[in-house]
Amino acid sequence: MDKQEQILTTALRLFVENGFHATPTSKIAKEAGVANGTLFHYYKTKEDLIVSLYLYVKSKMGAYVEEHSKAETNPKEKFRSQFRAVLDWSLKNTNEFYYAQLFSTSPFASLLSPEEVKKTLKKSCDQIQEAIDAGAIKERDTDFIHTIMGSHIFGLYSYLNKYKLTKAKQQQVIDDSFEMLWGMLV
Repeated sequence: MDKQEQILTTALRLFVENGFHATPTSKIAKEAGVANGTLFHYYKTKEDLIVSLYLYVKSKMGAYVEEHSKAETNPKEKFRSQFRAVLDWSLKNTNEFYYAQLFSTSPFASLLSPEEVKKTLKKSCDQIQEAIDAGAIKERDTDFIHTIMGSHIFGLYSYLNKYKLTKAKQQQVIDDSFEMLWGMLV
């Protein structure tokens, strides 16, 4: 693992364990096994590190979803496949998923430039727009629909983490939850 990835991995763990404000960069550098100057070589400020870590996590999730989603032409089945992939990734990567949620509800989210927000959401919003254009879901603001879907996934993730269900029961809950979400969209 290179130094930059070690910094990101350590920062992720410490931010999840202690929160943003209770995690000094000096502790991140020390536990990552790098000098403070090395950390600041990659990230000019703590805020830059926090935002960069969020983008790193989102890119990892996006790559996983891309790799594990089935190529579907039917909008509902495309959404279902990606919904399952996001949940699968989140359940396998609990710290990363928690960090993304922590970031998105923090003041640091406002540090993302509008261009980065659009870039991060582009693929999802394009897919939502395609479903709207095809008449598969209601015409609403794509960012609004994306937000509803993200909230739904976070709620389901929280439920699945709270209750240790069998694989079969867990899959049933995921399928039922998707149908409830889809019902809101159509």
